Amino acid sequence: MRRAALLVPSLLILAGCSPPFQPAARSSLYVFRLEPPALVELDANDQPEREIPVTIPSGCGLNDVFAPLQGSRLALELSCPFGQAVLVLDAASGMLKQPVTDSDSHFLAWSADGLELYLKVNSISRPEIIRIGSDGTRTQLPISELTYDLASRPGGGDFLFALSRGMGLGSELWSAQAAGRTTERLAIDPRHYFSLARWSPDGKQIAFIQIPDSPTPYTVGELWVMRADGTGQRLLADADAGHGFAPSWSPDGSQIAFIYRENPTDAHADQSADALISNIHAVSLSDGKERPLTTLNGARIESPDWQPDGSSLAFTAILNDRMQVDVLDVGSGALRSVSIEPACCAVWVRK
Repeated sequence: MRRAALLVPSLLILAGCSPPFQPAARSSLYVFRLEPPALVELDANDQPEREIPVTIPSGCGLNDVFAPLQGSRLALELSCPFGQAVLVLDAASGMLKQPVTDSDSHFLAWSADGLELYLKVNSISRPEIIRIGSDGTRTQLPISELTYDLASRPGGGDFLFALSRGMGLGSELWSAQAAGRTTERLAIDPRHYFSLARWSPDGKQIAFIQIPDSPTPYTVGELWVMRADGTGQRLLADADAGHGFAPSWSPDGSQIAFIYRENPTDAHADQSADALISNIHAVSLSDGKERPLTTLNGARIESPDWQPDGSSLAFTAILNDRMQVDVLDVGSGALRSVSIEPACCAVWVRK
């Protein structure tokens, strides 16, 4: 599996702000091959077209790969003995850099234009939420160090952030403007966590996973949606919770794909990430109808990512102890597997 990680002092630095997001003219699917480690670009037939070798430090493992709404830079989050570390890989040039080398670092979000990176650093001793510009400038954001999640609003510099003041105290969801200097609380819940809140493509709605505030690490949560000002909260569906799989808006904003837990009453799955059995479901925003997009038996599905034209979803599937990347044609329901194995962390890079 893709877990474990560390700082890499020999690596360097990265991250800005710019005009509103424009739909990508074209995109390419990238997957991370685990053995030997490399980021692999696929052609239109899902065949390897180019690969970029990636050195993973000893004792470290890959948690996930994160792509911005536009641009060729990808964030690789590693898990290491001392904590997490983030590397930035430019898929166009193949250059690999490390934004933070003096502490642990946890990926929070890309800016909407893909030029800035939001990280949580010094998580044990002196937590800070920082933004790193494309010129390497490091800026501490004036928001709470209790922040555990952040999401950039499409087409601008605003962002959401969620924080918790401690277990049993629930959580709060805030919006921020002017680089965090102006903030407004959108919602508060004393019994649940607002998890993985994500803007709709037009920035008018917010989807999030509501997770019970309890010691249970992997629970069944709920997928909710609300207006950008925090009003009109609406329950959409039951969803997997605790594994970090964010709701994924379709590019036209008409539906949301999410991870649905198939074994909600399995107590073992409440404690072990490997015991999860799941599929991808989608819910329509217009009528609230939910439907399964995948029907794999006994599989664990991770992190569905929409192709920018909305025609397909790429995701990681773990089945019979094999990890692979599959691509679903949303219209026909046809499912195809990428030939690279073991692989994970499929992302569409907008060019």
